[in-house]
Amino acid sequence: MKPLLISGLSLVSALGDGLEATRLALHKGHSALAPCGFEKLPINAWAGEVHGLDTALPSAFSTFDCRNNRLAERALVADGFEQEVARAIAKYGAHRVGLFTGTSTSGILTTERAYQAGALPDGFAYAETHNTYALGRFLRARLGLTGPGFTLSTACAATAKLFAVAARMMAAGLCDAAVIGGADSFCGTTLFGFHALGVMAAGPCRPFDEARTGISIGEAAGFALLERAPETPAPEALLLLGTGESSDAYHMSSPDPEGNGAATAMRQALADAGLAPEAIDYINLHGTATLVGDAAEDKAVSGLFGPGTPRSSAKGFTGHTLGAAGMVGAAVAALAIRHGFLPGSPHTNRLDAGFAPGHLLTGRPAEIHHVMCNAFGFGGVNCSFILGSAAP
Repeated sequence: MKPLLISGLSLVSALGDGLEATRLALHKGHSALAPCGFEKLPINAWAGEVHGLDTALPSAFSTFDCRNNRLAERALVADGFEQEVARAIAKYGAHRVGLFTGTSTSGILTTERAYQAGALPDGFAYAETHNTYALGRFLRARLGLTGPGFTLSTACAATAKLFAVAARMMAAGLCDAAVIGGADSFCGTTLFGFHALGVMAAGPCRPFDEARTGISIGEAAGFALLERAPETPAPEALLLLGTGESSDAYHMSSPDPEGNGAATAMRQALADAGLAPEAIDYINLHGTATLVGDAAEDKAVSGLFGPGTPRSSAKGFTGHTLGAAGMVGAAVAALAIRHGFLPGSPHTNRLDAGFAPGHLLTGRPAEIHHVMCNAFGFGGVNCSFILGSAAP
């Protein structure tokens, strides 16, 4: 693919609002995971909660008010992102800026609370809160966009797949720029649901650790603005270089233990970017800390890249942010490139003896030009994308 310029990027997670808060946490090895206080679970689950989401949306958007859209609003104002979107609208026109969003559960918490109350409250707005497209509908109104748009709900690969969506939509001439991203926030469906599946850890998650027992759920929202790159991008420019997707449909919730679908997505991303595996300086792993998931990803990555390419998962910092995980990965990749730093993996104390030695337990400086990001979801939905620096 022809590289696309990432001219705006924002992130809000349990680490804080904005990329700088994330950068500081990565450099310090500081995890935001803490005992879950949002719901009383049967185990000592830890979670990455974003605090301060009790303030309602402005009255002009009151119909959209729910925890998920409040979280998305926080990400719009972080890192000057809404100003970048306004610039793109002024340059291309609102009808030429696409809006492609991703989430796994949207604002289902609103409906959960309504059922707990015994009756739907007056003014209950399913389409603007709970519906999967509620997030897209809110952002469309909030940003004043009229270009093509839709929402993906492909579990934990949702926002990662949007990089490929934006590239295709722009290549087809349907838009000149694209706002991509999404949000996932706490709700009983995910917190109790993952516990029922037997994949939620007691204590903090430990990606690729020999003692890992499962995931810690986190909240996050993040967005990126993509535009066509100039013929000679500025050296500091951040570029989307390639994407890869596969659907192995191995199992409803478990990955192919051989990692074949994941490997296919990574190979496609490399081919799309015109890069050999040895050109990748760092891999931001999906790494949820489940027994089978981490093992399958390690097998896929090691088979394609060998044992030495530096790699780590951000889940020990933020928890697994489900549909928003792709945006967390993009932010980590961007910070790694811009600041020359390989993040470690807090709470991972001893690497599983069966895994490749390239896993980073502690962070360290490094020169980084190309980063591969992985995101894999239920049902065998796999996505990888590559970010790079324009500097030689």
